[in-house]
Amino acid sequence: MDNSIKILLVDDDRLLIKYLGDLLKENNYYFETARDGVEAISIFNKNSFDMVITDLVMPKMGGLGVLASIKESAPQTAVIILTGNETVDAAVQAMKQGAYDYITKPVDPDKLLARIDKFAKISLFSDKNRPVENERRKPTRFENIIGNTPIMFKLFEDIQDVARSDASVLIMGENGTGKELVADAIYYGSGKKGTPFIKLNCGAFAETVVESELFGHEKGSFTGALSRQKGIFESVDGGTLFLDETGELSASVQVKLLRVLETGDFQRVGGREILHTEFRLISATNKNLAEAVMNKEFREDLFYRINTVTITLPPLRERKADIPLLADYFIKRYGNSINKKISGISGTAIGLLMKYDWPGNVRELAHVIERSIIYCKGREIVTENLPANIRSMTGKKNVTINVPSRSLSDVESTHIYNVLEETNWNLQKTAKILNIARGTLYSKMEKHGIEKLSD
Repeated sequence: MDNSIKILLVDDDRLLIKYLGDLLKENNYYFETARDGVEAISIFNKNSFDMVITDLVMPKMGGLGVLASIKESAPQTAVIILTGNETVDAAVQAMKQGAYDYITKPVDPDKLLARIDKFAKISLFSDKNRPVENERRKPTRFENIIGNTPIMFKLFEDIQDVARSDASVLIMGENGTGKELVADAIYYGSGKKGTPFIKLNCGAFAETVVESELFGHEKGSFTGALSRQKGIFESVDGGTLFLDETGELSASVQVKLLRVLETGDFQRVGGREILHTEFRLISATNKNLAEAVMNKEFREDLFYRINTVTITLPPLRERKADIPLLADYFIKRYGNSINKKISGISGTAIGLLMKYDWPGNVRELAHVIERSIIYCKGREIVTENLPANIRSMTGKKNVTINVPSRSLSDVESTHIYNVLEETNWNLQKTAKILNIARGTLYSKMEKHGIEKLSD
């Protein structure tokens, strides 16, 4: 358990504050307390906190007010809402507004510690994983990796472990899975922020251009070389180099790259001077390099040199439970970029997104959401706004979410849609399976915008 995070406790119940304070103290957490929302904001603005645990209902300012203020000034800070059973709906609404989680009263100490521990494991990186005293933690690129499923939690842990070392890293995954985001997260979590961080897509240029970019060149070394050009190897000295699409490197560049990695020595194209460089290498590819080695398409010695550690990214089809969370993220991102207020996406539309296999992975989902926002006429994305190939995904396969999504509403709407598909939209059977009255089913379908698509 990472006990270095700082926590602010907010509640007007003195006994509960003492109980929670003793709990945090026993587990060696640093914390401060506030009696209401107004005092909490005052303390928060003077200090740096990684997490705020606040009651929902308090005098002067309640938990929603605390949440709104914190998310405006420090969106990376986690906020956990404490709520009674009678206000769970409001807590769920708080989740939609950016709360990290909510816990019902009476507070189960094990559940609360588990929430804190989970956050500590996937918290955003800063220099040496801690903010400078009295300096608010600044967002890093790590927050752009979105996921709330076990396979993603394991990825976050792997990134943290790898970031602390200087080992060469090979990131593998299909196109659109976020390999560059992982490279960013490794760099920003390495404690080397401020040192050079240079990226090169090896598949975007011809062989001669890649070689010139990496090694630099002397004046007159080839047609168009009008002056001496410093290469990436010189510029990245002491820092981190990210080579994307490493599998596209030509055989001759592979040989020269291997020499640089083994000795640190290189020459500019057309030059004789021996130069030296030291850097950390992060590589990425969508190819199976082990297979490429067997087929003599990639050097075996280079393969073992670049993959001291391997991180493999899962395709989106293997973590479909993250789709509602990702959709919500992209709706906010693209809605804000084109100044269009979209409140969310209907349950039926989410159900179709869950059925699709996403060959283009997260990148494809982002493009679909952006396109849907452009065509959306109301405040909510509906099935008619989705591309035709996704609208056609009716009754093709059943999808079940068996891990918790950040939004309870998204989980409920998707589950109802899936059961309706199973029963061929027989409302009586669906209500029986869900163990609810038919009238309740009608209400929930209306609430989530669930409707049967025309064939």
